[in-house]
Amino acid sequence: MARKLKSDKVLFVATILLIGLSIVMVYSASAVVGLERFGKPYRFLITQGMWAALGFPMLWFVMKIDYRTYREPVFIWTCLGIVALALVAVLFSPPVNNARRWFGVAGIGSVQPSELAKLVAIFFIAALLERRMHRIDDVRYALAPIAIVVLGMVGLILAEPDFGTSMSLAAIAAVMVFSAGLNYAYLLGAALCAAPAVAFLVLGSAYRRQRVLTFLDPWQDPLNFGFQIIQSLIAVGSGGVWGKGLMNGVQKLFYLPEPHTDFIYAVIAEELGLVGATVVLLCFCVITWRGLRVALRAPDSFGGFLALGLTTMVAVQALVNISVVLGLMPTKGIPLPFVSAGGSSLLINLVGMGILLNVSQHATSEA
Repeated sequence: MARKLKSDKVLFVATILLIGLSIVMVYSASAVVGLERFGKPYRFLITQGMWAALGFPMLWFVMKIDYRTYREPVFIWTCLGIVALALVAVLFSPPVNNARRWFGVAGIGSVQPSELAKLVAIFFIAALLERRMHRIDDVRYALAPIAIVVLGMVGLILAEPDFGTSMSLAAIAAVMVFSAGLNYAYLLGAALCAAPAVAFLVLGSAYRRQRVLTFLDPWQDPLNFGFQIIQSLIAVGSGGVWGKGLMNGVQKLFYLPEPHTDFIYAVIAEELGLVGATVVLLCFCVITWRGLRVALRAPDSFGGFLALGLTTMVAVQALVNISVVLGLMPTKGIPLPFVSAGGSSLLINLVGMGILLNVSQHATSEA
């Protein structure tokens, strides 16, 4: 008798909790902004709800597709071609806040090709590592193809410019390659080679350099460059243990810029307090734990690498976003997965969870 396939319910529930919280907190954080900008307090709530309504069927549909489909060469190379064209085409789109990262979609917001790039890169790396991990230390055979594809995507994303997403993509690739058994010497050498390039990208750009200086001392210019992070820290600190109550936050009232996107965790901490902020953090810890568990129990190496990449994609974004909100890292434009307002980010993360849940269906009982 065939084994009945069952998804990881704990992983699914943690994801659903974050989506439900997103709908509530996006409205709380954006109602005043939406009313002031567009005369519609429900504008961002409706948009987020539409993306969630699109994302849930996508999650359910993808969860039913055997994950082994994604290692087929035709599928991978078709996706790589589409992503490459999209990343080039977006550079010719109208700029938004001095960046060209989005394609507008009438009625439901915008789509960010770099989000799709992360997902496709995970497919490519997982499939290649499955076939070549036995010679992982062979630079030309195993590492060069990954480096060419990943660095090509990173370069196009940096041109938008989007430093945070490009570094997230590089981090995902590094974790996946490291898990394949790459010699520590190669990792150390890659880090030493990358350090000057990263330093040049940061220090060679006026706004990135200013972000680092602001991170070191935001109170040096509290009404200009340091304003955002200071308001974020005020929001987090003023929430106390239980928070001020849903919809009762103050910093979202034009003190904290864009409170419904990258800094929504600060609004959560102010309105729901330490308790609410901890619940969100625990949800991400559960997703990371169950994702790594799926990777360890995957029936083949492709499934293991795929699960690891998808888990890392969510975990890295959450870690960076929360660290920025708490003043532990320089400001970066990375949304909080599943929670921040943003269509393409929400959709891609839900698709990623659907794939991860499918891998969990095939997982063995051994850890």
